[in-house]
Amino acid sequence: MDVKLPKLGEGADSGVVVNVFVKEGDTVASRQAILELENEKAVASIPSTGAGVVAKIYVKAGDRVGVGQKLITLDESGQPAAPAPAPVAPKRAVAKTAPEPEEVESVAEVEEEISAVAPAASPSVRKMARELGIDLRKVRGSEAGGRIVAGDLRNYIQRLISAAAKAKSSGGVAPAKPVAEQIDFSQWGPVVKKPLTPLRQVIARRMTESWNSIPRVTQFDEADFTKLNELRKKFAANYEKKGVKLTLTPFVLKAVVETLKKHPLFNSSLDEVANEIVIKEYFHIGIAVDTEQGLMVPVIRDVDKKSILEISKELEQLAAKARDRKISADEMHGGTFTISNQGAIGGAHFTPIVNKPEVAILGLGRGAMKPVARDGKVEIRMMTPLGLSYDHRVVDGGGAARFIVDLVVALQDFTEDALKI
Repeated sequence: MDVKLPKLGEGADSGVVVNVFVKEGDTVASRQAILELENEKAVASIPSTGAGVVAKIYVKAGDRVGVGQKLITLDESGQPAAPAPAPVAPKRAVAKTAPEPEEVESVAEVEEEISAVAPAASPSVRKMARELGIDLRKVRGSEAGGRIVAGDLRNYIQRLISAAAKAKSSGGVAPAKPVAEQIDFSQWGPVVKKPLTPLRQVIARRMTESWNSIPRVTQFDEADFTKLNELRKKFAANYEKKGVKLTLTPFVLKAVVETLKKHPLFNSSLDEVANEIVIKEYFHIGIAVDTEQGLMVPVIRDVDKKSILEISKELEQLAAKARDRKISADEMHGGTFTISNQGAIGGAHFTPIVNKPEVAILGLGRGAMKPVARDGKVEIRMMTPLGLSYDHRVVDGGGAARFIVDLVVALQDFTEDALKI
């Protein structure tokens, strides 16, 4: 039997092989991990769907594979089988007519990343796509193994229509992406070339998508963290007895959720197809984690229902998994709001990029002791810079100003009761 790459989760249809755990002649049990695949900022083990002896391996470390692609062949009789002939890549149907420039520019707003392998589809669906001039690699299949059906083509066309209508209503189409120019920098001196890792490619693609599609504004302010820092020091020993290091991030998480409840628009997403604002009644907060491989954003779910102790434990666990590349794609999906805390590194105000499809993100810089006027007197306080970036299609400036004012209050009036174990 052939073991193929299964569905990888929502929004994921391919990945890069990191390690292959088996070799030809090995005996493999059902559900045994056969390789590691890097996808959507995570490294996950791919299990075998059957048991037997490995007769043929079709992939190696560094290969990009897509859903439905053959990984290994198993001889279920228990004896090594003769190597199977190398698979011949199927020929891809070529569209009869090339799309007009306007179509390409509209497609750029909605089309998916092109799959590295030929998608599965019936002859009738392939014929329909060929007649419509649609590259099936850009269509995400909804059936088992990523198979594309007629309904998937209709959904893809509807998205293109919506994008075209949006471009028309805005007074024209989006400008075409400039052609990349390759420059030989070695002509001016020695260079070192370092290929982009799959993770860095994902980060680049998502940041570009957010930058090009979201009209963002950043609202700045400062919050007095003097009391928060004193509370952290007061309860740090109690938390250490529970095996947890108490940082200021759980305080910020709790204050953010309290503010989101007052301003639910910041806990929403924009459905551009249905022209609806989807307000979420749950609070799953993403935390940007700086790793050697690049930025990763694990999500802490139901922050409103968890104690500071529970949040602190989960923060440590998720951050460690992110840095060790052991975090799953599911643990980085479903966020409603994101926090990027650079306080431990340094720097002051910055403008974080909205983590699409969310509509807002909070950036925190390093706190500094500053003279502050309070009740007619000048005091030295620990002031922390805040930057709230938001999607101006959903949120107006007045709403953003009110949100950050209420957030500052929630941070400065944090109660001791929330820290008791």
